Amino acid sequence: MSDAERVARAALSRLAEPGDPRMTGLVAELGAPKLHQLLVEQRDPGGMLTDVAARLASSDPERELDRAQRLGLRFVIPSDDEWPHQLGDLVLAGPLHERGGPPIGLWVRGPVRLDSLAGSVAVVGARSATGYGTQVAGELAAVAARAGRTVVSGAAFGIDQAAHRGAVAMDAPTVAVLACGADRVYPAAHQQLIEHIAATGAVVSEAAPGGAPTRIRFLARNRLIAALSRGTVVVEAAARSGALNTATWATRLNRIVLGVPGPVTSPLSQGVHHLLRQGAASLVTNGQELLEMVGESGAHLAAEPRGETRARDRLSSRHRQVLDAVPVAHPAPTDSVARTAGLGVVEVRSALSYLLRTGLVEQDDDGWRLAALAHT
Repeated sequence: MSDAERVARAALSRLAEPGDPRMTGLVAELGAPKLHQLLVEQRDPGGMLTDVAARLASSDPERELDRAQRLGLRFVIPSDDEWPHQLGDLVLAGPLHERGGPPIGLWVRGPVRLDSLAGSVAVVGARSATGYGTQVAGELAAVAARAGRTVVSGAAFGIDQAAHRGAVAMDAPTVAVLACGADRVYPAAHQQLIEHIAATGAVVSEAAPGGAPTRIRFLARNRLIAALSRGTVVVEAAARSGALNTATWATRLNRIVLGVPGPVTSPLSQGVHHLLRQGAASLVTNGQELLEMVGESGAHLAAEPRGETRARDRLSSRHRQVLDAVPVAHPAPTDSVARTAGLGVVEVRSALSYLLRTGLVEQDDDGWRLAALAHT
């Protein structure tokens, strides 16, 4: 039964486009072996036969599975121990841009098991990223990887590349979800990066081996990036960025959505700022904040930002009141400082002596004035 299930799903993976909600729905309703049998018998469940007829004629799933194995690919299906069960959340997420549902199976290249990704973090964003964006993405990924969280992204130019490299810099595994077959390299310029990920992490695709990257397949793979991860952080995204599609999927899946703010004048941050303004994402500015948001309650709490403690901060309110009454340039006698402070001369004299010992005021024959330390 397991072999029949695997063969049927491998066949359907080739017949249908990734994330076709009609196919994923029929698999859930009929089961993969039954659906595949109906199609082979030229029956037309759900009106699918016309769409898959051309591919059905040349379908040979057993041969495809053998070839995939020779290429170092494994085909992971829901009955496998390695199957990431968080993908089941896609059942209730509904379709988006005519894509949806759990994948029929996943073609995987690399040693990292998919069932280890429940606590992973997705880092996505613009392909034409700025230096600011790539620096932040790399730092976020490095902190997450150092804390033991696998970084998931799409191996594209810009933010994706920076995220993968941030994890690699920590000698940590990272996972690339591709819109083409897992045996292919896209973009071609990332040959070395993707091969490194395949050797140390995992390259994952819903598309059958050899499949080319198409626009609709990018939309389909975005839902997988969101579903595999505990949280998605968007670093730079224009108003029509594909990264926003990933963020929308994360929201539908009740995942954590985070956004990194950019300059208000930057078109590449408009999409992120829109998410933040709508309340669809929480703001993060560093790796510690990211870990706090995706971690368990009370874990990795980020320290609240505080300015540098100054000498004035350690004074009592009365001493600060006296210090504020001491002139900056021209010395003033004790009684003049007392009048300005609105306090008694005896109390002011005692306060001035304390401030002199702490180096905040100076005294000469003409009276008291602020020392250089008081200006910092």
